[in-house]
Amino acid sequence: MTPSADPSELSSPLILIVDDDEAMRSSMAFLFASIGLAAQSFPDAASFLAALPPEGAQRPGALVLDVRMPGMSGLELQRLLAERHFPLPILIVTGHGDVPMAVQALKAGAYDFIEKPFKEQYLLDMVGAAIRVSEETLARQSRQRSIAERLARLGRREREVLEGILTGKLNKVIAYELDLSVKTVEAYRASIMLKMEAGSLAELARMVPTSGWGEPS
Repeated sequence: MTPSADPSELSSPLILIVDDDEAMRSSMAFLFASIGLAAQSFPDAASFLAALPPEGAQRPGALVLDVRMPGMSGLELQRLLAERHFPLPILIVTGHGDVPMAVQALKAGAYDFIEKPFKEQYLLDMVGAAIRVSEETLARQSRQRSIAERLARLGRREREVLEGILTGKLNKVIAYELDLSVKTVEAYRASIMLKMEAGSLAELARMVPTSGWGEPS
C-alpha cells in the first residue's frame, strides 16, 4: 500500500479488501478487476494496519471490510480508522449481519452495510459511489495541506497582519494596532497574498478558515 512515484497510479482507484475468507477475497478482487479496478486484500486487521502508511491512504478507492475475523473485528477496525481520520469510505460486508450490527456500523460512519450473499452489481455500484466520495475527500485534504504549508511560510508579523485583514480592518487600523507604518502594512499585505497564492481578498478569506489556522505563534 506504499504510494508509488507514478502520478497516474496515485490517481487511480485502489480497492482494499479485509476478509479472513480467502475465497471471498479472491472473488471480490476478480470482480473488481473485471471492470478495471485494482484491489489489494488482507486476511485480517493486523496485516492491513501493518501495510497502511502513517499518512493513511493516498489513492482514491474504498475499504471493503468483513465483520467477524480473527483478532480485531471489522467494527473495531472501523472505529480505529475513524480515530485516525482514514479518508476512504468503508463498506461493511458480512455473512453474519443483523439490524443492531448494521445500525452500529452506519452510526460509526460506514458508507454501506452489505450482507452476504450479495448481488455483484450492487457491490460494484456502491464501490463506484464510494470512489467518487473518496476522490472528493482526498482532494479536500490535499487543498487543506497546501494551505497549511502556505501559512507556515508566513512570518510572525505577516500572521498578525493577516489576522487584521481577515477581521476586515483597514490598513491604517492594522498599522496603528501593530505600531507599524501604513506602507509597511501594505508591503506585508502584498507578501501575504503572494505567499498564500491568493488572487483576491475573497479567495484569501475562503482558504484560511479551512486550514485550521489559529493564533499567530
